Amino acid sequence: MPDAIFAHPRLAAVYDAFDGDRDDLDAYLAIADELDARVVLDLGCGTGNLALLLARHGRTVVGVDPAGASLAVARSKDREGRVRWVHGDATTMPPLRADLATMTGNVAQVFRADDDWARTLRGVHAALRPGGHLVFETRRPERRAWEEWAADTALVTRDVPGVGPVERRFEVIAVDPPLVSFRFTYRFRTDGVTLTSDSTLRFRDRDEVEASLAATGFRVVDVRDAPDRPGREFVFVAQRST
Repeated sequence: MPDAIFAHPRLAAVYDAFDGDRDDLDAYLAIADELDARVVLDLGCGTGNLALLLARHGRTVVGVDPAGASLAVARSKDREGRVRWVHGDATTMPPLRADLATMTGNVAQVFRADDDWARTLRGVHAALRPGGHLVFETRRPERRAWEEWAADTALVTRDVPGVGPVERRFEVIAVDPPLVSFRFTYRFRTDGVTLTSDSTLRFRDRDEVEASLAATGFRVVDVRDAPDRPGREFVFVAQRST
C-alpha cells in the first residue's frame, strides 16, 4: 500500500508545493536522450512531473503508480492527454517493449522486502524490449542521510494555490539499518485539519543492488553520481540482458 503522503487526496494535492523544483529530472531527460529512448515507462510516477517532461520532449510515456490520488494530480496536469496513466505497479504491467524504464525520487528504496524488490525488477524486465534500459537512483547508506534528516526539524509552511497555507513538520521515528522510518505531519490552516504520513525506506549498498539486478536479468552498464546530490546517491544504468 502506498504511503498517505501519496495516497491521501489532501496530501497528494499539496505534494508538489513541498517537493521543490525537481532539478534532478533534467538528468533523466538527458539520459533518455543519451539512450535514444522513444518509449519510456515511468514507474512510481507520482504526480507526473518526469512523465510530462519526457512527453513534452516527444517521447511516448506510460506513467504507473499505485497511489490513485497522486495519479489524479498527474492527470489534472496532462490537459492534452500526452501520457498514458496506469493505476498499478510493475508486477501488473503488460509487455510494453519500452526502451527505458525510470524510477526517480528514490522509489527503489520503498521496496523493503527482497521479494518485493525482485518482483518489481522482474516486472520492469518484462515491460522492456530486449536491450532496453532501467535507470534509477538510491541513496548511499554510508552517507547516513537520516542523521541530517533528524537534525532538520524546522517547520515549513507553503501557501498552496486553491488550498491555502499548509504547515509541514518532519521527524525521524526509527533507525534500524538498513531500514529508516520517518513521519510527515501536515496542518491545513484553513480548517485546522492535521494529517500524518509514515514512511520506511531501505538503504541498500551498491553491491546489494548490483546483485539484485544481475539476478533478475539485468547487466549494470554504469553507476553514476547524482548531479543534484553529488556524493549522496548512486544512479544505476542497467540493461536488460536476457
